[in-house]
Amino acid sequence: MKKIAVVGAGITGVTTAYALSKRGFEVTLYDRQRYAAMETSYANGGQLSASNAEVWNHWATVAKGVKWMFTQQAPFLVHPAPTWHKLSWFAQFLAGIPRYRDNTVATVRMAIAAREHLYAWAEEEGIAFDLRRQGILHIYRDKPGFERARAVTQVLAQGGLERRPVSPEEMRAIEPTLHGQYYGGFYTQTDATGDIHKFTTGLAAAAQRHGAVTRYGAHVADVRTDGNGATIACTIDGHTTQERHDAVVICAGSFSRALAARLGDHVNVYPVKGYSVTVQLDDAASQAAAPNASLLDDATKIVCSRLGADRFRVAGTAEFAGFNRDIRAERIAPLMDWIHQCFPHVETRRVIPWAGLRPVMPDMMPRVGPGRSPRVFYNTGHGHLGWTLSAATAEMVAQSVALAARRA
Repeated sequence: MKKIAVVGAGITGVTTAYALSKRGFEVTLYDRQRYAAMETSYANGGQLSASNAEVWNHWATVAKGVKWMFTQQAPFLVHPAPTWHKLSWFAQFLAGIPRYRDNTVATVRMAIAAREHLYAWAEEEGIAFDLRRQGILHIYRDKPGFERARAVTQVLAQGGLERRPVSPEEMRAIEPTLHGQYYGGFYTQTDATGDIHKFTTGLAAAAQRHGAVTRYGAHVADVRTDGNGATIACTIDGHTTQERHDAVVICAGSFSRALAARLGDHVNVYPVKGYSVTVQLDDAASQAAAPNASLLDDATKIVCSRLGADRFRVAGTAEFAGFNRDIRAERIAPLMDWIHQCFPHVETRRVIPWAGLRPVMPDMMPRVGPGRSPRVFYNTGHGHLGWTLSAATAEMVAQSVALAARRA
């Protein structure tokens, strides 16, 4: 078992292709876009955030979802139109609530392991991606939000994460440009930020240097396995081809569910849309007024990251609307309002909006490892922590493939 197909060239597919190539496998990486990282891995919030590893399976999340259902600018928006996929997903989401603590702890441990791999790969391959290892500050405007965060901090500590409370004065020492009144915050010094697109494209090039073959612009129409290998049917430049591999790893994000069904597996990924705006800091005054620290506002579910000297990324919200990729003005508005409130001296004349579909499993845990067939593997469903977890899950699935290869 030497020839491995990887379907999907976002962050999980590229890290998987890289980890497999480093182990000597002959990897072919498929993606329908002309380049790597052109969908959900294009313009996320930029955080490598073990401190945001809390899973969503909590009754407080359910209450907020019901409360905000008909508020178009809500941080968490569920469109009421029912589909079987949505209903089945939410049923499994509710079933995952008893595992909230265990899954959060497991996610923290993955996140901590992942960043060591990611930093090592970037250094080894010379990948520049606007990395800032200056921590992440969670901000709270009232005591109830702060006290709930204190309880979450205790759960994160069980997974090995150090996150400390900070006063409003300490918050302003960490980020002097932040405006507004705050009750307090929590600071995770070991977290970091960067540009996911730059990292992913850089690692894709590194995988190619290690022998991986890329099939960009390849629309994968079908994936089949007979138990002895996998066949990928795809269309490139109008020509349909079939290529045979010894095994396949599905890293197709929100599209993994449909591909898994063809392979006899149930991977109940749901596409949860998130939005971002990238503010171009074109003048010295805006560059000075924009934050250097990365922030996470728990009340609004908005994050921000500084990307180099002249860019500022603000992202957030979770919208359950199926495979709709429309960039809606009423969903971008809260991000812009947040900038104007928290960083009023940043010029927002030139802003690039974006939306992407996060692949979310009902229990918020990524699906990593073998499928029903001995020649099928998965690395998908990372939700809001795709970049944060990707290096660890890539190593996990590469080890799984290597073990299967030795047994074959």
